[in-house]
Amino acid sequence: MTLDTLCVQGGWQPKKGEPRQVPIYSSTTFKYETSEQMADLFDLKAPGYFYTRLANPTNDQVAKKIAALEGGVAAILTSSGQAASTFAVLNLCQAGDHVVSSAQIYGGTFNLFAVSLKKLGIDFTFVDPDASPKEIAAAFRPNTKCVFGETVANPSGNVLDIAKFAKVAHAHGVPLIVDNTFPTPILCRPFRFGADIVTHATTKYMDGHSSQVGGCIVDSGNFDWSKYPDRFAGLVAPDESYHGLSYVKAFGKQAYIVKATAHLMRDFGSIPSPFNAFLLNLGLESLHVRIRRHAESALTVAKWLRKQPKVAWVNFAGLADSPYHKLVKKQFDGPSPCGVMTFGIKGGRAKSIKFMDALKVIGIVTHVADAWSCVLHPASHTHRQLTDKQLREAGIPPDLIRLSIGLEDPQDLIADLKQALAKV
Repeated sequence: MTLDTLCVQGGWQPKKGEPRQVPIYSSTTFKYETSEQMADLFDLKAPGYFYTRLANPTNDQVAKKIAALEGGVAAILTSSGQAASTFAVLNLCQAGDHVVSSAQIYGGTFNLFAVSLKKLGIDFTFVDPDASPKEIAAAFRPNTKCVFGETVANPSGNVLDIAKFAKVAHAHGVPLIVDNTFPTPILCRPFRFGADIVTHATTKYMDGHSSQVGGCIVDSGNFDWSKYPDRFAGLVAPDESYHGLSYVKAFGKQAYIVKATAHLMRDFGSIPSPFNAFLLNLGLESLHVRIRRHAESALTVAKWLRKQPKVAWVNFAGLADSPYHKLVKKQFDGPSPCGVMTFGIKGGRAKSIKFMDALKVIGIVTHVADAWSCVLHPASHTHRQLTDKQLREAGIPPDLIRLSIGLEDPQDLIADLKQALAKV
C-alpha cells in the first residue's frame, strides 16, 4: 500500500464482524486459562498480553501503522516524545557510555541528554550538524554507542544531512537515531538515507489536534547488533532478568523493540493509555492530507514574511535561497520539509515579544505542528533553561520566533501577521 493508504488502513485490519475503528482495550490485565500460558508470556516464549504497563493491543495496532509508514520492522508507542528519546538511548546505553548528538535539537531533549542522562552516567558530545564528516568523527570515543539527530531541528529549522551522519555512525560501528517528528514519514523517511532507528513525538503532526501526548520508536531492522557483541551486549548477550535469553538470537530483526518493551517498558512503565493511542490513530488517518497542506501554506507565509521590512530574517528550508534547499530536494517528498519556520523582528527580543503579543488569530501556546497556527519565543519559553551559550549552540538567537502554520487559510494568517507587524 502507498503511504496515503497506510495512513487510513495500516495496522488494524478488521475481519468479518469486527469494528472498523481500532478497539480501545481499556483493561489493565488479560486472562489466561492455565498458569503455564501465563508463564510462557513472562518468559517471552509466547506472544500475547498480560499487563498494560508493558504492552496493550490498542497501542500495538497503532504502532504497527507507524512502523509501516516509516518502513520499519517493529515499533513501540511511549507516553511522550521525551519518553521515546529516553528509551531509544537507554535501550543501548548504560552508565559509562557515550553518545554523539547534533547540537541543534529540541531544548527538552538537549536538557535530557546534557543534564538528566548525564547524571545517570551517560556522557554526550554535541556537534554542529553542519560540520564535516571528519569533524563529526572527531567526537567519537571507544565507548560511543549511538548517534542522535533531528530531521528538522526544533526550533531552529535546520535540516540534518541524514546520509552524512549515518555514514559516520556506521563507520564507527554504531546506529543513527533520528527524530522525525516534524516531517513525519509522509514527507521524509530517514531509513532511506541510512538511519537505523526513528523516534517521534506523536503529540505533533501525527495527532495534529492537540488531543493527546505520545511518542513512538521505530526500528528499521537494518543494524546488525550481533556484529558488535561486546558493544551491544544488552541485545546480544544473555539477559539474566529473562533466564538468559538473548534478544538477537530469539527475535532477530525485532530484537531492539522487543528489548525496549520487555525491559524498559517493564521497568519504567512509560506507556500511553489505550485511549491516547485511539486518538492518535484518528489523527494518523488524515496525516497524509494535513501535512502537505501545512507545508504548502508555510511556504506561502515564509515567502511573504521575507518581503516585510520589519522582519530581520526568515529561516525556512523550503525557501529557494535556504542553505538547506538542496538537502530538502534530496531527502523530502515535496518543496517544504514541514509547516514550521523561524524568523526574527528587527529590534531584537523586545520587539519580537511585542509582535507576538499583538497577534489575534495565531495563538501563543506551548505547542507546535497543530491544526491551529501558533507562535512561541523559545528563549523565553521552551528553552529558557538553557544558557546564552547553549542557546547559540542550539541555533536559537534571542529574537527567534517559532511559527507553526496550521490548517487555516494562509491569507488569514498573513493578515494577522501584517496587523501585528504594524504595531511594532
